[in-house]
Amino acid sequence: MESGKQLTGTLALAVFSAVLGSLQYGYSLGVINAPQKVIEQHYGRSLGVLPEERLLSENDTETRKQEVHPSVVMYWSLSVSIFSIGGVVSSFLVGFVGDLRGRVKGMLMVNVLAVIAGLLMGMAKMWKPHILVIAGRCVMGFYCGLSSGLVPMYIGEIAPMAYRGALGTLHQLAIVTGILLSQVLGLEFLLGNDYYWPVLLGLSGAPAVLQSLLLPLCPESPRYLYIKRGMVEEAKKTIFERAGVTQPVYATIGVGVINTVFTMVSVALVDRAGRRTLTLIGLGGMCICAVAMTVGLVYLSVYSWMSYVSMSAIFLFVCFFEIGPGPIPWFIVAELFSQGPRPAAIALAGCTNWTSNFIIGMTFPYIEALCGSYVFVLFAVLLFGFTVFTYLRVPETKGKTFKEIAAVFQKGRKQTPGTKKTGTGATTPT
Repeated sequence: MESGKQLTGTLALAVFSAVLGSLQYGYSLGVINAPQKVIEQHYGRSLGVLPEERLLSENDTETRKQEVHPSVVMYWSLSVSIFSIGGVVSSFLVGFVGDLRGRVKGMLMVNVLAVIAGLLMGMAKMWKPHILVIAGRCVMGFYCGLSSGLVPMYIGEIAPMAYRGALGTLHQLAIVTGILLSQVLGLEFLLGNDYYWPVLLGLSGAPAVLQSLLLPLCPESPRYLYIKRGMVEEAKKTIFERAGVTQPVYATIGVGVINTVFTMVSVALVDRAGRRTLTLIGLGGMCICAVAMTVGLVYLSVYSWMSYVSMSAIFLFVCFFEIGPGPIPWFIVAELFSQGPRPAAIALAGCTNWTSNFIIGMTFPYIEALCGSYVFVLFAVLLFGFTVFTYLRVPETKGKTFKEIAAVFQKGRKQTPGTKKTGTGATTPT
């Protein structure tokens, strides 16, 4: 086996250390959901507006329910959405941080933010929980916006070409593993209860501690050293080193398991089937599933068995997402751009991702209220458009060097789609 194609211990350590940041990102995404009711109660006590109980008559039986105070709802919504806002802001800084001191030192520096965020949320019961949780989530969002750009950038630059796709997909695998871990630990009999919920949130910063211990043992990106810093000997040294469902919570955990399993499927297939192929399969499958979900919801009141159609479509939607559209965009951006514009491109992609998350999170309830059972038609239309765009404009990067990928775009600029060159050098429609 050629040395450039070897999976060495140094490379494995570097990738494992890097994706700890991705694990932390996924954990932070999912950890806030399970203990929602418990946290809302603490918010209510801190604000002096304990939830008011009221009696409601339903089917001739009186059922005791709770009405959450509007101020609690506001602070809870802010606790969730502030994470995305922090990510949007910091995603613009990925290129600057990555180029300032390098990818490894950049990841080390931003770990300080994760530790601070974990401490703020871990001490939530010691003061005003709504203030500390919101502050911690904001800082953690700022960290995740940086980490979600630095990690795929670093992995894409240190990975051998033959394994660049599989190793790049590990970023998404770590994210969904983190989500699943947070869902399991968030069960009420573990940490998602009145006593331990600050510990559950505080653990968000734990991977940063382990990563900070391992990153000093990892090599810097040779492409960064050579091209950005002109450190030729250091780059050579680095390259040589590398060459050696009864409850909804359980249904949610089931989705997390599917996330993890099918991301592993993508890891196995991405360097065989190709990035473009898996993305097209994933987007097309998601589009069909969105239509199936709509059909199931529309006819649910007519045919009770349509609930199985909807549930199957939801789980298949997740499967198709994790096969391609979930993991591949994180690292294909690093493949499509050369060393110079790569940090800026990753920053722009990260900002787009975070902004989209924020917009969907804030507007979906209103869109659902407006569209009712047809809410997923909007997503089906968007997915169809993404599928067409990917088919027409996104090149395959499997097995290509960064220079070969750049050459594809250079060729595309010289020869527009739908034309071919004649023998005289002119272009004619095909």
